[in-house]
Amino acid sequence: MNPNLSLLHPYPFQKLRELFLGVVPNPDLKPVNLSIGEPKHATPTLVTEALTANLGGLAQYPATQGSEALRQAAARWLSRRYGLRGLDIQREILPVNGSREALFAFVQAVVDASGAEKPVVISPNPFYQIYEGAALLAGAEPYYLNCLADQRFQPDWASVPAEVWARTQLVFVCSPGNPTGSVMSLNDWQDLFELSDRYGFVIASDECYSEIYCDAPPLGGLEAAATLGRDDFANLVMFTSLSKRSNVPGMRSGFVAGDARVLEKFLLYRTYHGSAMSPAIQAASVAAWDDEAHVEHNRQLYAEKFAAVTPVVAQALDVSLPEASFYLWAKVPGDDAEFARELYREQHVTVLPGSYLARDAHGVNPGAGYIRIALVAPLAECQEAAERLVTFARSRA
Repeated sequence: MNPNLSLLHPYPFQKLRELFLGVVPNPDLKPVNLSIGEPKHATPTLVTEALTANLGGLAQYPATQGSEALRQAAARWLSRRYGLRGLDIQREILPVNGSREALFAFVQAVVDASGAEKPVVISPNPFYQIYEGAALLAGAEPYYLNCLADQRFQPDWASVPAEVWARTQLVFVCSPGNPTGSVMSLNDWQDLFELSDRYGFVIASDECYSEIYCDAPPLGGLEAAATLGRDDFANLVMFTSLSKRSNVPGMRSGFVAGDARVLEKFLLYRTYHGSAMSPAIQAASVAAWDDEAHVEHNRQLYAEKFAAVTPVVAQALDVSLPEASFYLWAKVPGDDAEFARELYREQHVTVLPGSYLARDAHGVNPGAGYIRIALVAPLAECQEAAERLVTFARSRA
């Protein structure tokens, strides 16, 4: 067996199940689960209709590169959303089976562990656990960059030692961030691009929350590159998905776009990896990428929940409206895991301890003392959970 499997950490939700073992929640209260970032809004009818209308495609082997229609739809969306025009749909866009699969596979294709020095993969901290697992299984060393409140919950690139940059082959960024909802600025991107030019590492930009925002649409990585005159997207690949945008997590559909040189090698890897998307899913994905009305409606539903929940939670906890995503990143008194366990016991509300989403690095766990609240349940349930959370927090003051 691959010895690197022993390096993997338990997934946050496995740790949460263990935390709750033996805990009997208040039976008089209806359970509200706000721990998992799984969209609960209705899947758009136009997507399900396109899916069922194209089931005949199941009789065909799909191409790893995906259909031209799907790559064209992705290009149209990139043009509408980010003003990116003239993309080469043969070389700069590649459909994937959701961002999770693609992020993992991308690391395996990019990392070269054959040298004398162990390669480094830099990750934000807290982070989406796939970043870490993919790096470990590729034979790389994860290096965690703490995302703290005094840094706008953004990585401090200047804190990375030169000797670490010299071994770095891949940098993960997540903007809008999970769990903080923080968005990279153009200056943040410029700093990272300059480091990439100097040290030669590839940037994997995870942007799966880009369409759930409160005010202004978040800046994307390719958009930042084009704004700065980097039209070849050198060493940059963005990852996006329909899961959150279109409420279709079960479809496992997204795409990557960026540096044609990097994507050429990634396509080669995926050809052997066996990760082609079903033709029916491709057709449904075209329908989803070509429609914005359902996305605007989806965004409004989240806006209503943020408007209703955030000021209530703020009565008892240090929390503010995020720039984007569907999470609240709330600071709690004392131990975050203990807070989550007792909240579950007393109020039958499930949230995720922030420390479960991070690692101890540079003398601190940047998730410690926080909880992640996923506003995925219906509005009424989110409101009820917020009231119960405040009651619980005040009882511990």
